[in-house]
Parts: sequence; structure tokens; C-alpha cells
Amino acid sequence: MSFEHPNREGHSIHEVERAIMSRPTEHKNKGLDLKRMSMMLDLLGHPEKSFRVIHVTGTNGKGSTARMAEALVRAYGLRTGLYTSPHLERINERIAIDGRDLSDDDFVDAYDQIKDFIALVDARSEQEGQAPMSFFEVLTSMAIWAFADAPVDVAVIEVGMGGLWDATNVLDADAAVIGPVDMDHMQWLGDTVGQIATEKAGIIKKGSTVIIGAQPHEEEVMPILEEAARERGAASVLHDGQELEVLSRTPAVGGQVASLRTPNGDYEEVPIDKFGVHQAHNALAALAAAETVIPVNGPLDGDLVAEALSQVKVPGRIEQVRTSPTIIVDGGHNLNAAQSLRAAIEENYDFQQLVGVVAMMADKQVEDYLGVLEPILSQVVVTENSWRERVMPAEDLEKIAVKVFGPDRVIRRDSLPDAIQEAVDLVDSQDETGVGYGRGVLICGSFVTAGDARTLLKETPDPDLAKPKSQRAEDPSGRSVPGADEAEGDDGDDGRGAGQA
Repeated sequence: MSFEHPNREGHSIHEVERAIMSRPTEHKNKGLDLKRMSMMLDLLGHPEKSFRVIHVTGTNGKGSTARMAEALVRAYGLRTGLYTSPHLERINERIAIDGRDLSDDDFVDAYDQIKDFIALVDARSEQEGQAPMSFFEVLTSMAIWAFADAPVDVAVIEVGMGGLWDATNVLDADAAVIGPVDMDHMQWLGDTVGQIATEKAGIIKKGSTVIIGAQPHEEEVMPILEEAARERGAASVLHDGQELEVLSRTPAVGGQVASLRTPNGDYEEVPIDKFGVHQAHNALAALAAAETVIPVNGPLDGDLVAEALSQVKVPGRIEQVRTSPTIIVDGGHNLNAAQSLRAAIEENYDFQQLVGVVAMMADKQVEDYLGVLEPILSQVVVTENSWRERVMPAEDLEKIAVKVFGPDRVIRRDSLPDAIQEAVDLVDSQDETGVGYGRGVLICGSFVTAGDARTLLKETPDPDLAKPKSQRAEDPSGRSVPGADEAEGDDGDDGRGAGQA
């Protein structure tokens, strides 16, 4: 199988994205291994050896932990690379340098610089009867090359799936962070939490500082992680709840304030710009990882830690995107994610009415997920997201939802824009004050769903308002209105009109 390798000259980010994303997934390749990635790094001259690495895995929380660790390292003046997945709206989101996503031109340039090596790996793989590079292998290669080319001091790398055979595991971690291990991706990682833990323990390397987050299945998982650390010669192992502690936490506007303890010292009253007890533990893991790679003896500067963690934004993770009514977007898709989402909403909001908009992938634990959220949702609108190959059809999701919620609380709308509009209308119809207080919409079930919703709900500036007043269109009453050539119904900030974007 051959793939088009577009030249930089005259090609857009969209053409390059299509070339990358048309490649097979790891699951469709002939077996999971690191041969193609190892071959690529050999051809590139091993750029991964030029920077230190924080490697983050776990069933949930790895994206948040990675972003927090990157912010902490950058606060110390070190140059950082950040590689995360999936992207919600733009493929550029996956690769960032110094806290900024690669621009379209830089992303295309990164691809252009390694595309000939991709072709070589594809050709050699074909000769050996193996599959070509997957889209995730190509993106991982681009990230490593971009980080070395920058150059960065520290790269923070989020595992795509699992750990042992993940494309990112060609890197040797200085800090190997293993967040909560739970049941997810069972068709690829294993049918038991122990098998999944074995896969995730694969990121532990000789000399790593291993940071183990709080484990929901501690008895099954902890022995596996600790044995892997011993066998591979890890430098040290830090456990959440032992060497690492969340001493206290208090919900606050827009997030929380927590006191954290590492072996290096205590960090008092640290502001964290995310909701939920799980985010306090993610911050703790990120702090321990940052201490590993920042060349400072003793605890980090408390002011820098507070500044960094108070500004970390994690798109699509319990993210409030609108007010009046409140609209929350969350990309979590498994049981543990649903439990964290419910706990954060119960702790930080006082909803009289919360309408869910749910679209999920067909391979997830759909009934269990909905069952966790059932007590906090007054009604649920089931729908579909844009990933047609994997999304559960709305009629199938409706049948499961009816079993959980009962027929009177379930509405089906086959398109996400219509579903969001339906949910907003349900909330508005009960809002006698017109300010949306105590009423909200929760859009959840998949990162694809979260990304689609963020795109639909994104505020679009009215171009007419940028014109001098004399050039603006006016209605008969003399008031300025949106430009005469613009469609009516700008969504504004109130969420009404959602789905018309």
C-alpha cells in the first residue's frame, strides 16, 4: 500500500492532514510493535536523545496531567514540547512548543521535513510484508522531530493507548507517570485490569522515576506496576497516598485550591484551574514529574507552581463553554471518567435541571456510563457525533438510554446540532427568570462529541462590529445590526441558537 506524500509547495494544512489521517490505525496494522518507529528514529539520527522526557499514561487523566506538567516545567524557563491526543478541533493541537500549538505552516513544515523518511519506512515495511506507518506513528515522529528541531529541553508525552506497544514508547522516560488504571480499550489492551496495567507499565524504563497515581483497583494493579519498576531498574517509585499526598482541597470559583506534598516539600494553597478531586491528584502527579526534570534541589518555587497550575486549560475536560444557560462539555467515555464527571458537577454546581446530550462510540461501556450519570440528569438527548465509522447509531443508544432513564426522560435527535438545540430549548422552557440560573446542558460521551460541540458552540465575532460606525448596517430604528450580508442569529454568549453555527 502506498500513500501520497504532499510537497510543502502549494499544499495546505488540510491536504497534509488528509494524507496523515488516511493511514491505518495501530489496531488495523499487522500486530502491535515498535519496529516502524525504531526504524524511523534510526533514519532521523535519534533526535529523541536531545531532550528529557516526561511520559504519561493511565486510563484517565493523562491529558490533564501532561498539560499541568508542561506548564510547571515552562514556568521555570525551560523550553517545552507537549504531545497529546486526540485533537478536538484541529490536528495542530497535538503538538505544542512552549505552550503554543504548531501553526499551520509549522505543522506542514514538520511533515515536509520527514515525509521522505516516512516513505522509506513504508517501503521497507512493505518488503517485509508489514503494514505501512500508522497515522499515530507519523504524528509521533513529527512531534519528536519538531521538539528536537526547536530544540526543547523537556518533552511531555501523552501515551496514545496502553503503553508497552504505543508508538510513543520508543522514548525513554526520565519521569514515567502512570495514572489510574481501569477498564477501557479492552479489545486491544486485555480483558482484565491486570492485563491493562501490564500494558501501561511498559513505559517504565531503566533509571526512570516512576510516579503512580491513586489506583481504583489497587490490589490488582499495584503489584504489577511495582514489579515492573524493580525488573527494569527504575530509579525510584513515588505513590499517590504514600510519598505523594493531597493534603487538603477546597472547591473555588473556576476550579479549586489544594495543598500538595511531595518528598521535596509541601506546597500550600495551590490554585488549580480545573474542577474535581481527580484534578488535584493529577496536579500532584504533574508536580512530582516536574520536580524530576527541573534542575533544582529541594521544592520548586511556590509562586511559580501556583502561577503555572492556575492557568492550565484542558479543552474538553469538564469544560464550561457557555453561561445562561450553563453548557459543559466533557470528552470522558468510560466508567471512571463518568464517576469523576458526576462528582465534579455535584461538588461545584447546584443544578435544578441538567439536560444531557450524549453521543458515544459503539465499543464503550455505554449502559454503565449512562448509569453513573443518571442521578444528575433530568433528561437525556441521545444523538451521534461526526465519527461515523465508530459512533453508536442514535437508535441503538436510545434503546440503552431508555433502559437506564425510562422512556419519559429520553429524546432522540439524530444530528448533534439538533440535539444541542433540543437540550437548550428544554432548559429555556423551564427558565422563568430568563437568566439560566440553576439550569444547564451537559454534552458528553466521547472526545469526538466534545470536539464537535466546541466547534458548534464557538463564538464567532461579528465582522460588522469591526467596521467604523458609519459603515455599519442599520435597522429602521437607527440601531446598528449585524452586516446586511450576514445571517441573523449570532449565538452570542447565552447558548441559545446552539446548533445553528
